[in-house]
Amino acid sequence: MDSHRVAGAPLDFAALRDELEVPGDFSAAALADASGAADARSWMGSAADDPDGADDIPFVTVDPAGSRDLDQAVHIARTDGGYLVSYAIADVASFVPPDSALDAETQRRGETLYFPDVRVPLHPPSLSEDAASLLPGRSRPAVLWQVGLDAAGEVTAVDVRRARVRSRAQLDYPGLQKAMTDGSAPEAVALLGDVGTLRIALARSRHAINLDLPEQRVEGDAQHGWTLALRAPLPVELYNAEISLLVGMCAAKLMLDAGYGILRTVPPADARSVKALRRAAHALGVAWPDGAGPGDVLATVDRTDGKHVAFIEHAVSLLRGAGYTAFDGAAPTQPLHAGIGAPYAHVTAPLRRLVDRYGSEICLAAQAKAPIPRWVRERMPQLPDTMQLAERRAHAADRAVVDMTEAWLLQDRVGQTFTATVIDADDRAGTVVLDEPAVRARCEGSHLPVGEHIDVRLAEADVSRRIVRFVKS
Repeated sequence: MDSHRVAGAPLDFAALRDELEVPGDFSAAALADASGAADARSWMGSAADDPDGADDIPFVTVDPAGSRDLDQAVHIARTDGGYLVSYAIADVASFVPPDSALDAETQRRGETLYFPDVRVPLHPPSLSEDAASLLPGRSRPAVLWQVGLDAAGEVTAVDVRRARVRSRAQLDYPGLQKAMTDGSAPEAVALLGDVGTLRIALARSRHAINLDLPEQRVEGDAQHGWTLALRAPLPVELYNAEISLLVGMCAAKLMLDAGYGILRTVPPADARSVKALRRAAHALGVAWPDGAGPGDVLATVDRTDGKHVAFIEHAVSLLRGAGYTAFDGAAPTQPLHAGIGAPYAHVTAPLRRLVDRYGSEICLAAQAKAPIPRWVRERMPQLPDTMQLAERRAHAADRAVVDMTEAWLLQDRVGQTFTATVIDADDRAGTVVLDEPAVRARCEGSHLPVGEHIDVRLAEADVSRRIVRFVKS
C-alpha cells in the first residue's frame, strides 16, 4: 500500500502547535528590531574596507537541501604539518540588541522548532533566513574560528575573532556526498573526509559514545501526503558534524581556561548502567572484548543487524541527564559530555539555538582577554533553565509529530498484520519497529524475541490520542 494515500482527515500540525503552546508570530516590536538590525548591516562592502575581512577564504555551507538558516560555513586547507580548519559562524549578536523586544522574544523561544509543514524560528526570517544567514555570494558578519590540526587531527592552535566572510556555494549533503565520491568536491571541503575520519578515530580514543541510530522522519507535504522514513546519516554528515564538535570542544577549553562559561554536559554512565548494557550485549550476541568500554563496543556494531540495533537502543540509557552547566570561577565538578568524551560547548548554531550566541561572546572575550559583555553576565544565571524549557518543548513537539503521523498512517489498517523487529522487551510487552512504514510502537506479548523479526497485528491507531498499539500475532 502507498503509505502516502490515507483516508480520513488530513494531518493538522497547526492544531498540534496550538496544543503544545508553540510560540506563534513575532511581536511587531521584535520584527521592527530585526528589520532595523538588517538595514544597519546593509552597508557592508568589500574586504578591502574592513581590516577584519576574511572574504578571501572561499567558504562553503553544508546543510540539508533547501535550508535558509545557514549558521556555519567551512573551509579546510592542508598545512605543512596537518590542516587548518576555518569555521565561520553567523554573528547573531551583531543583529540582536541587548534588552530589546527581539532579545526578549529569543529568550522566550530558546530554539527553532521544526515541523513537517513549517519552521518556528528562533529569530525572524528577515534575520535567520536573510541578513544574518551565511547565504552564498553575500558578505556577512561572522565569528571566525581557525583551528590548526596536526597530521593525526589533534588540535595544535586555536583562534577566534569577528570577521566578515562570504560563502561561495551552498551545498547539501547528498550532493556533497556524490561529489566526494567522484572527486569533484569544491576546494573548501575536499579534505572534509580526511579530517572527519581523523576526528572520528580520536573520538574512539576518547571512548566517546556514538549511537548513530537512524532518524525517524516525517517526509512529504500537505499536497502529496505524508509518510515516515528511517534515515541513516550519510558519511559526509558524520564528517561535517565532526567539524562542529571540534569547534565546540575548543570553545569549552577556552571557557574552562578563562574560568567562565556554559558547557553542554552529559554525566558519564554509572557502573550499574554499564553492567546492564553488558548483560544486554551478552543476551544479543554482541561481542564485548575485555577492557573495552561502551563506546568501543558501539563503534564496532553492525547497524543493519536487528540484534545490534537493539543493543544500540539499550545504550541510549548511557546518555541520560543532558543539560547546560554555567560556571563562574571554579570549573564545574562534572564538565564532561559523555557522548563526546570531553568538555563541550554549544557555539556553532546561533541562528537556531539561543545559548550559542552567549557561548560565542564568552569565547571572543576569552580569546581577546577582554571583559565578558554585561548582557551575557546578566542573563547567564537563567540561561540553563531557559534552554532546558526550550529543549523540553522541542522534544515534545518532535515526539508528538511522529506519534500523530504514525497513527494517521495506520488508522485504516487496524487488524492487519505487519513484519517488525523487536528492539526492546520485558515479560509482558515490548517495542517494535515495522519494516514498512517506519513506525515504532508498543507491542503486547510475553517474551518477545529482542533483535528478531516477528509478525504483529495492529490493535489500535488513534490519531487524536496519538497512540499506536500492536499485539504479537
